[in-house]
Amino acid sequence: MVAIEQLKELREKTGLSLNECRTALLEAGGDISRAQEILRARGNAFADKKQDRTLGAGTISAYVHATKQIGTIVELDSESDFVSKNEEFQKLAYDLAMHVSATNPESVEKLLTEPYVKDNAKTVQAFIEEYVQKFGEKIKIARFSRFMVLR
Repeated sequence: MVAIEQLKELREKTGLSLNECRTALLEAGGDISRAQEILRARGNAFADKKQDRTLGAGTISAYVHATKQIGTIVELDSESDFVSKNEEFQKLAYDLAMHVSATNPESVEKLLTEPYVKDNAKTVQAFIEEYVQKFGEKIKIARFSRFMVLR
């Protein structure tokens, strides 16, 4: 039996369905941290299955630092317009643009291996894979560009 408070907490932390959260909590014996690990492992396996899918939609997001001295633009692709127009997807693109502003990666490949600036416990790739699991679609950073005022 899973306590409703635990289910609510895990759902708020992950954004996944109640059924997925309940299953993970049952498997973890009610341990929320362990349930998150289980969901993360499932998410990685889920994301791997999506890698061969075709991307046909996406969004572009820009971030300008408060100093107005650094700005980035990121193209984030998805499989469908349904996902690319979703507020959470667009927030993901914005968060990735902010990350690029902060870290100045050399390439998309390097960006994916960096610790995510809002949660150093996971990589940017792991952060994106959480959304792959949430949306059920392949998501990919197509490209980005970072600008900085020359001094």
